[in-house]
Amino acid sequence: MARLLEKSRYIGIIGVFSLLLASGVAFVWGAVKTVAAIVDIVVSRGKDPYIPVSLIAIVDYFLIATALFVFAVSMYEMFIAKLDLPEWMLANNLSELKDKLGGVIILVMVVTFLEHLVEWTAPTESFLFALAITVVSLALIALGRFGPKE
Repeated sequence: MARLLEKSRYIGIIGVFSLLLASGVAFVWGAVKTVAAIVDIVVSRGKDPYIPVSLIAIVDYFLIATALFVFAVSMYEMFIAKLDLPEWMLANNLSELKDKLGGVIILVMVVTFLEHLVEWTAPTESFLFALAITVVSLALIALGRFGPKE
């Protein structure tokens, strides 16, 4: 039974492969959005008011792609074998991985809020949206700081 359990750790390769695939697709999606933003800048001669938001969103796409890659290599190192990668690129346990995910979620919410601000049609709704993002962000930060550590 012990041997079976030791070998079952390789089932984690499914998650690693899935995350790598998602990361690759996200990098391609970010590249497509980058080309679209460049075309928009050229066609509008830089006068489209949504250009800054689309550029920030591009950073968001690549941030998500990078996070997926970090999760994939971290899971591989946790479950399968050690990798020769910089230490900053890896999470050493599930708690660190959770903290990294929380940080990515916060950044994605902030970018989403910035996209919302460009349209600014209902100040009360924008305020409530910002308040909701603040509450969720504070909860994620508190969980990362005060939650159980492995």
